[in-house]
This record gives sequence, C-alpha cells and structure tokens, in this order.
Amino acid sequence: MEKGTAGKNRTRINKYACACAIVASMISIIFGYDTGVMSGAMIFVKKEFKISDAKTEVLAGILNLCALVGSLSAGRTSDYIGRRYTIVIASVIFLLGSVVMGYGPSYAVLLIGRCVAGVGVGFALMIAPVYSAEVSSPSTRGFLSSLPEVGISIGILLGYFSNYIFSGLPLRLGWRIMLGIAAIPSLFLAIGILRMPESPRWLIMKGRLGEAKEIMYKVSNDPEEAEFRLKEIKKAMGIAENCDDEIVKIPDSVKAQGEGVWKELLLKPTKSLRWILIAGVGIHFFEHATGIEAVILYSHKIFDKAGVHDHKHQILATVGVGLTKLTFILLSTILIDRVGRRKLLLTSLSGMVVTLTGLGVFLTLAEHSGGKLIWALVLSIITTYGVVMFFNIGLGPVTWVYTAEIFPLKFRGLGVGIGVAVNRLMNATVSMSFLSISAAITTGGAFFMFAGISVIALIFFYFFLPETKGKSLEEMEALFTRGGTCSNHVSKQVEIAKY
Repeated sequence: MEKGTAGKNRTRINKYACACAIVASMISIIFGYDTGVMSGAMIFVKKEFKISDAKTEVLAGILNLCALVGSLSAGRTSDYIGRRYTIVIASVIFLLGSVVMGYGPSYAVLLIGRCVAGVGVGFALMIAPVYSAEVSSPSTRGFLSSLPEVGISIGILLGYFSNYIFSGLPLRLGWRIMLGIAAIPSLFLAIGILRMPESPRWLIMKGRLGEAKEIMYKVSNDPEEAEFRLKEIKKAMGIAENCDDEIVKIPDSVKAQGEGVWKELLLKPTKSLRWILIAGVGIHFFEHATGIEAVILYSHKIFDKAGVHDHKHQILATVGVGLTKLTFILLSTILIDRVGRRKLLLTSLSGMVVTLTGLGVFLTLAEHSGGKLIWALVLSIITTYGVVMFFNIGLGPVTWVYTAEIFPLKFRGLGVGIGVAVNRLMNATVSMSFLSISAAITTGGAFFMFAGISVIALIFFYFFLPETKGKSLEEMEALFTRGGTCSNHVSKQVEIAKY
C-alpha cells in the first residue's frame, strides 16, 4: 500500500465505528431531552402543584444529585459487565424514570421519577463517550467521542420543541406528555443496543483477545491499523505483542480490580496519574461552575427578567437556545480533530468571559428599567445565545472527549465515573441555587459571578491541560508527565496517525 493511500485510510472515518458511536449516543439524546423538556415543563408543574421557587430548584437539581450515584456506579459496572450492557442498564433506568414522571400525580412522585431518571443520566454520561472513544482511531476519536454531546444537544432541542408543541394542551395533560414520552425511545434503545459490538479494549482487559481482534478489524480502516492498535492495547495490558491466543490471562497488576483501582487512583497515584486525575476532575468541575446550566434550564426566567413575559414567547425563545447549542456543537465536532482540544477550550472560555459579562450588564439594565429598554432586552437575548455558542464550540464537547481519552484503560471506568460525579454535583449546585443567588444578588449579578469563575477556568486550562489530539489512548499517561513528551513511541504514533 502506498503512503498516500495509507494516509487517506487512516484519517477517514470508519463507517462501522461511526455507526457504533451514533447508536451509543442515542442514550445522550434521551438525557438531553430530559434536561431540555424540564425547562418548559417546570412552568406548568409550578402552576398545577403551586410549588415555591425552592421546590422548583429541588425539582431541577435532584436529577443531577441522583446522577452522582449513577456515574459512580456506572464506572465499576462497565468494568465488570462491559460497556454495551451498561448502556442497556441506562436505557432501562431512563424508561422507568420517564414512566413515573409521566404519571406524576403529586410533586413527591414527580420528584421520585426525576431521581430515577437521574441515576440513568449518571450511567449515560459516563458510558457513551467512553465507548465511543474506545472504538475510535486516534485521528477521528475527537469527532466520534463528541457525538454523545451532539446527542445531548439534539435531545435538549427536542425537549424545547416538545414544550412548545404540548404547551397548548390542558394543564394536567401537557407537562405529563412532555416528560413521559421519553419512555418510548428508551425502550427501543435498550433492545437495539444489543446488536452493537462490545468495546475491543474492554474485551482485551478481560482477556478475550480473539473477540477483540475480530471487532478491531471492523472498527479500523485497514489490517495494518488494526494490528497496530491491538499491539498498543496488548502492551498496555501486559500481553506479549505477538500473542494470538483466543483467551489470555491478564496479569493481576494491570487488571481493573475493586478496591485496588480506587487506592491506586485516589490514594497512591503516580505523578502522571495524579495530573490526569486533576485535569479530568477540573475540566468537569468548570464545565458547570461557569453557569451553562443556569442558561439552559432557566432560559425562560432570563427572558422574563429581560422583559419577555408571555410563556409562549419565552418557550419559543428557548428553542433558539437549543438551535444555537446544536449548531455550534456540530461545528465543534468538525473542528476538534483538526484544531485540537486545547485551542477550542481556550477560545471557548475567552468567549464565555466576554458574553457572560455582557449578559450581566444587559440584564441589570433591563431589570432596572422594568423591561422598557428594548435594546437591553434584545442584547440580553443575543448575549444569552452568545454564551451558549461559545460554550458549545469548546467547553461542552471537549470536556467529554478529553476525560474519555486521558485515563489509562485500567482506570478509565472509575476515573471517568468520578469526573462525571463532580460534573453532576456542580450541575446540581448551579441548578438548585441559581434562583436563590439571583434573588440575593440579582440575575445580572449571578452572571457576573459566572464570568469571574470562567476567568479562573481559563487559567486552569492553560496550565493543566496538554493537547491530546492525534495521541493513542495508550500514550496518554506518558503525555501527562512534566514536559509532556512521549519519547520516540509517541512520535511514531503521531506519524502513523498523520499518514
């Protein structure tokens, strides 16, 4: 094979791997729908049950608190039963949660359904990007690993459309259909996911080399690439590179085993592993500490403060938020393997600092004028869309791609699970406190606060997150050493990825 042909093969997207990543991302669509639809459904839930702002915040945030349980459970579950069956579990949990929310005879029952769905969220957020990363080649991993985030954006937009479509129904019926209809795709996904192959990296971790080889040939563009990827994984798992047995015994020292993995990752990590953990947890912390959930979940409140008081118009304006989110997440998936993770992150945070500050200024002016300053209203809506735009061009998708690829295979399930747990904790903190913070320091003041946090995030990303574009998953630990070099081994992989 000529070098030019090899290069074309190595950089094109493998159709089978892409199909696997798309199916895995379906679980993210359901999660995104649950997030988006609650934004509008809360208006009608509050009317029917006559609940306070405090109870509204609990309803919004309980999903993410329960997702803590799901994400921490999903990491170990995926190591034991596999990535594929973990997605099945997530789908079933979503189905149960949607049915309970759709029934919702009281605030308490609705809260229970939201909590059940939250556990499914934790599973979905952890497993979808990990599975996508593990079936991808280095040159297309950014694109395929960001598909779950695309799925979330599609789901949020569908949730907004659902709000708009069903808002005209009687009060007792409309919001219940909005929340309960998610049970249908959950059922189909739970069945359809069984036709997907298992992650070849998980199979090798379990010593099932023959099955892994068969799948690796399907998700690679040519036999040479498949063999190279197999050798990299075998080396990382302590298996002889020339071993061709169907079943092999994995050395205990490299197995993902119970308490041992917890201790190695959290209590006695190597310097490079500690850096990986700080980077993985840090990026998840700042994804929501910078306030995007306040914009997504309470966009109708923001527009109300700006001067848009009609519920129908508020919901319609939130559809614009969803369209903006989807548009720029799609642009990010195209750029992430070309521009790199680091540049997108730094551009994203720089833009968020500017737009969050602008949103704070214009909301403050709009509030003080009682909604009479039309130009302040218009600029408040524009900067709201601007925050969503800059978040989704970088911080949103890169968070999930980055954490799914930096942890070594042995620690990947647990490491990503911990990162997602922090992510959900911060999401819950923002969603359950935004109304209270707004009441204390005004809505505009809340966004000034988020702008300040974004400045801190920008500094953190600049100093702690090296570029991972073009590196294989097996090279990441070497990349996270002081100086960020991976010796000749890395150079060889980069060269192969660029053919």
